[in-house]
Amino acid sequence: MAGSTKRSTGIAGLDLALDGGFPAGARIVISGSPLSGLELLARQFWQEGGRTGAYLMLDALPGDGMVDARGMSLEEMVSAMSGERIIVDSLSTLIVTLGIEAVTRFVVEDTGALIGEGSSIVYLLYANHHTAFEEARVMRATDIFITLRQEIHGNEFERTLAIEKFRDEDVPRRVIPYNIMAEGIELSTTSRVF
Repeated sequence: MAGSTKRSTGIAGLDLALDGGFPAGARIVISGSPLSGLELLARQFWQEGGRTGAYLMLDALPGDGMVDARGMSLEEMVSAMSGERIIVDSLSTLIVTLGIEAVTRFVVEDTGALIGEGSSIVYLLYANHHTAFEEARVMRATDIFITLRQEIHGNEFERTLAIEKFRDEDVPRRVIPYNIMAEGIELSTTSRVF
């Protein structure tokens, strides 16, 4: 990763788990179902820095300040990327439309100059939409891989965040419970001791 500078994720509990936040010059994947809150996590990161970057929206109508990337070529997307905090929503759309080879090249090579300049790029990846091969290629191409999981137990949701890959740093040994609130994602920073 390009440097040791860390940027707050916009979520205090996640900053604590990541020892300060996302590193500058990192490729980050947040994976989960469309209802797991991955878009909220991405927006919290993007907004934390006062929107000092680009949010490229491929999957829906762009919100305030976002770039409408629907129909853009990869070259146009790279040209639209700038700043410290860049979001690509979603990498899944690119894999489905362009294939894993083009997407891997985009993540590793096409955005390499941005990574070298210290940009942190967050890619959203929808779980259970890709082959195991495609997911493995994405995992290998990125520096940090975070998975949001959601299960229903009786009449309650159990939501957990797992940091599965963190290049050049220790990976936390436990999953972290989280809640989806009106303002965004909130992580539990306490552990149970039995």
